[in-house]
Amino acid sequence: MSQTNAASAPPDGGVFHVRSTVLSADDIRRAITRIAHEIIEHNRGLDGVVIVGLQRGGTWIANRLGEAIATIEPLANVPVGSLDASFHRDDFGLRPVVPGSVSDIPAHLDGATVVLVDDVLFTGRTVRAALEALNDYGRPRSVQLAVIVDRGHRELPIRPDYVGKNLPTRRDEDVRVSPEGVVIGDHS
Repeated sequence: MSQTNAASAPPDGGVFHVRSTVLSADDIRRAITRIAHEIIEHNRGLDGVVIVGLQRGGTWIANRLGEAIATIEPLANVPVGSLDASFHRDDFGLRPVVPGSVSDIPAHLDGATVVLVDDVLFTGRTVRAALEALNDYGRPRSVQLAVIVDRGHRELPIRPDYVGKNLPTRRDEDVRVSPEGVVIGDHS
């Protein structure tokens, strides 16, 4: 499914109905630019920084972060890749395992500062799986987390380092992030 149609495509088990738009395309662009600046500041530059988007929702955001960083620091060469953590999830019995895509880690992670990127942080279980999956590619010096939306409801002690928007939601609501914006909706 293309990222541009993510907000309107029906999810498994029903049709997604948009109730409200929370962030526009310009808001997403500004959030990504702000997060790029924060990554540079927090790490006192970009030496050893690798950006890794989580399949599927985080990959386009990671690419946009890489582009924003290249605009801010044109001489920096920050590798941008993707990670599929599907087989490291702990909820095999609760939902089907659907691999997002092949992981593409563009640099050695031993001693690197990895910035994991995802669209929405909800329970923290996807991030936990991603941390485990990263071990297949080396031992980073540190791992940081960047998300466009932090909606709360954490089940694990995971906290993002960089957030586009904190968005308190009900557990039964669905939050969709695309380049066109962030929408909240329901299934029917």
